[in-house]
Amino acid sequence: MTAALPGAQPGAQPAQPDSATGSQPAPGRGAATPVVARTRDELREARARLDDGDVAVVMTMGALHQGHATLIRQARAAHRHVVVTIFLNPLQFGPKEDLSRYPRTFDADLEICTQAGVDLVFAPTPDVVYPEGDPGVRISAGPLGDVLEGQARPGHFDGMLTVVAKLMHLTRCSAAYFGQKDAQQLLLIRRMCRDLDFPVRVVAVPTVREPDGLAMSSRNTYLTPSDRETALCLSAALRAGAAAAAEGPSAVRRAARAVLVREPLALVDYLVLVHPDTLEDVPEWYRGEALLAVAGRVGTTRLIDNLPVLVGPGGGALETFAQP
Repeated sequence: MTAALPGAQPGAQPAQPDSATGSQPAPGRGAATPVVARTRDELREARARLDDGDVAVVMTMGALHQGHATLIRQARAAHRHVVVTIFLNPLQFGPKEDLSRYPRTFDADLEICTQAGVDLVFAPTPDVVYPEGDPGVRISAGPLGDVLEGQARPGHFDGMLTVVAKLMHLTRCSAAYFGQKDAQQLLLIRRMCRDLDFPVRVVAVPTVREPDGLAMSSRNTYLTPSDRETALCLSAALRAGAAAAAEGPSAVRRAARAVLVREPLALVDYLVLVHPDTLEDVPEWYRGEALLAVAGRVGTTRLIDNLPVLVGPGGGALETFAQP
């Protein structure tokens, strides 16, 4: 089940400004197609039409789904203007990862943006974002970028932070919305904004799931029907772990592992219960918020998932961690 978002009205669509003029659409008028900017000059011109500083950005690599739409709708409900970036960032892909395989569905992406009330879509090519080729100076994720996903994908988070920083500057956003599903990415973006004094509020949105519990991801399109059945063990393991959270960390880990070992076709990279700020394993005496995270390969597809949990008496699953 998809988690309900705080303050959201079921089915409600906030009125969005006309992308070209900033005026509100007339009653009964259909959703306006966002302005599409593909160059820095086009972005600068379109961004100048958004006449105040209350601009939220949702950054994507395309292949949008309802998880992205949820991010956009929450940003739309809280801000006057919403910008979506669609950019398949080559710096985030390692030598063993097939960039060419990533789905490209721009027309469908634009339709989702239109229906969700986006003002401006920035869809550059790599030569626009990196006009001199691979940047000689990049943002380092530091030690937090070397564990979990960083260990499996060396350099991934440096490339991610570099492009996020550039897109924050280019869109001149006041807030940026990211999904809880990419928990390590979310943590690193928050640390970057805090450590480097970016004037951007980073907002976490609960993971959006398919009715069967599978976390929504662009990579789900790679799964065969049998792969998809196998993949359900990841979210099932997280639910089992969260259900045992009142008993302490060992019970969480034990319950989650018990689900995974029953599915031999899922090749698990890691299952961890870690502190949400340090990504260090929580000790048995720990009580408080923790991240229960899992990653594994199903067929040819690598998937990640996580649940924020409250460990200790009265504990269980959370939608997101307490937001700063």
